[in-house]
Amino acid sequence: MLAAIGDESDPTILAPRESDVSIMFCDLRGFSRQAENSRDDLAGLLDRVSQALGVMTRHISENGGVIGDFQGDAAMGFWGWPVAADDDPLRACRAALAIRSEFVAAARTRGHPLADFRMGIGLARGTAVAGRIGTGEHFVFTAFGPVVNLASRLEGMTKQLHAPIIIDESMADFVRERLPVEEGRLRPLAKVLPYGMETSLVVSELLPGEHELPELNSVHLDAYTKAVADFIAGRWEDAYASLRLLPAGDRAQDFLAAQIVSHNRQAPPDWQGLVRLPGK
Repeated sequence: MLAAIGDESDPTILAPRESDVSIMFCDLRGFSRQAENSRDDLAGLLDRVSQALGVMTRHISENGGVIGDFQGDAAMGFWGWPVAADDDPLRACRAALAIRSEFVAAARTRGHPLADFRMGIGLARGTAVAGRIGTGEHFVFTAFGPVVNLASRLEGMTKQLHAPIIIDESMADFVRERLPVEEGRLRPLAKVLPYGMETSLVVSELLPGEHELPELNSVHLDAYTKAVADFIAGRWEDAYASLRLLPAGDRAQDFLAAQIVSHNRQAPPDWQGLVRLPGK
């Protein structure tokens, strides 16, 4: 917090106020299984979870974000408060990609304490009340508003859509032309109506550059983008044909393929172009 404020001495800068923010929720996968297997070494499990949270918070902080909260094995960070920068959404995306990269590297390293953990990240951009929130005895620096709820829902969608990092439309629109492809790439995943929400949106996956993820090249991403457009338009045979051009190891295609196959590759008569997600 002090690093974010810098030389600013006005204490009111920490007061809650409406701000344009970029919100990140990062959740640790595999914790329940690890807890079950580590019932005789809970102190060791706590140490490994702390290391995992440390990966998240370090990259959030190094990219200019504020640590908003911890929820068990998850961390929440945000950008745009107390001091906003023009590239806050880019910083959030870079933090997410760095977290993903470190967990992937750990999974490939035999004996690494984080090798059995995975992560899911949701990123959303919008207006929220951010600042020092709480009582006189207890407070946190955090953000509050619908965009925070959306980021949390996007993080939950990473399990349903089989994509490690999912971002909303506002974030995608901002970074699409500003994030160098060497750093990261985007692909739309689907138009969805999140459980318990009234507004649908197109969600996208944030991917590393091709040098880090060569198994998904630009031809594959173009094929997937076409599949999503055909799926939304109700051209499910065409969408299915495009999905078959993706490498078998790409799990994100499973979501659309399951929707298409379950309806015999024919869009329902009342098709509205979106998938209603059954839960959080």
